[in-house]
Amino acid sequence: MPQDRMEDALRAELGKLEAEGRRKDRETVIAGVLPPAGDRGPRFLIEGEGQKPFLRMNANAYLGLSLREEIVAAEEQGVRRFGTGPGAVRFISGTWTPHVQLERRLAAFHGREAAMVFSSAYAAMMGVLPPLITADTAVISDALNHSCIINAIRLARPRERQVYPHGDLGGLEARLVAAAKTCHRAIIVTDGVFSMRGDHAPLAEIVGIARRHDAAFPENALVVVDDSHGIGAFGPTGRGTEERTGAVADLLVSTLGKAFGVNGGYVAAGRVVIDYLRETSPFYVYSNPIAPGEAAAAATAVAIVDSAVGRNLLQHLLAMARRFRQGLVDLGFETIPGEHPIVPLMVRDTLRTAALVHHLRERGVLATGLGFPVVPRGDEEIRFQICADHTPADIDEALGTLRDFGAGA
Repeated sequence: MPQDRMEDALRAELGKLEAEGRRKDRETVIAGVLPPAGDRGPRFLIEGEGQKPFLRMNANAYLGLSLREEIVAAEEQGVRRFGTGPGAVRFISGTWTPHVQLERRLAAFHGREAAMVFSSAYAAMMGVLPPLITADTAVISDALNHSCIINAIRLARPRERQVYPHGDLGGLEARLVAAAKTCHRAIIVTDGVFSMRGDHAPLAEIVGIARRHDAAFPENALVVVDDSHGIGAFGPTGRGTEERTGAVADLLVSTLGKAFGVNGGYVAAGRVVIDYLRETSPFYVYSNPIAPGEAAAAATAVAIVDSAVGRNLLQHLLAMARRFRQGLVDLGFETIPGEHPIVPLMVRDTLRTAALVHHLRERGVLATGLGFPVVPRGDEEIRFQICADHTPADIDEALGTLRDFGAGA
């Protein structure tokens, strides 16, 4: 075959990943969903595991909205009215009423002039940063920022590309001061909630630093925040890290595929910025949007979050996250303090992390283990993600499984 030598090279690379412990495990295939019963929340069936029910604690579906009847009905109605796909990119004939309605609702939800929807949050960040980064721009990024931010910066060609230690405000400010000597525009970019640890950026302080040095840049010092893990899961009304810290970034990027329970990503910002991005962002201009039915479902999800129902879900989510975090402490496990539903169990040993993940799965609990070299040696952890469809009994079941492991270790 003409690709045999390339396949040999790829096979060697796969072997290298395997040897270094960086090759991903076989993907878990969800084969069905069992509805809540009694004092338990939903359970999930896994291909190859028969009818064994699993408690899922490794999902970004923080509010459990993807299973709510109102959202399922909104998508079904959207599909029946508009079909299963958009049929074109937005500027040709792929913009449908649900896309426009969703963007207006998102802008209002975040108190911005405008918003635009992308096919995913990853595509949103890749489509937002490069058009705003010029040859005279400095980009200053937190060291623990998500892959989408790292790759978006790589795609662009800024004059200065600087990384500051995680959460180090002094390091951020020093880099911004230095950039003012050579650059016309500065973009500080950070995650809102950091996905591996569940901690959040000191956004008010970051915005304050940008404002103090804004006059030094002819084209401003801007703050861009990716709050995909914060929106819908953090803050009393689900407005994320901005609400939690009392700050407002210049551009907010987030997702519809986590707390909102649907699919897609978006950016919310000023009208001129959004108009410019509609003209220049290749991930928007040349890629189909989410389906109209998905947009209708997402608009319904935003409406639910922005209601008394949503606030009640958020209160329950916070209570379950506190219950689980305190339970870890009571069992003698180490975790990182916080209120976000990402709750890391710091194991600090790769083999023990793998053993504990296996123990959990064998007993019907799904959680994500992060070992070296995915995380630095000594920072190995299991990332638990609490959702609003978890019940107290679910939390106690997971804690009991962890207690069994500790007793047998």
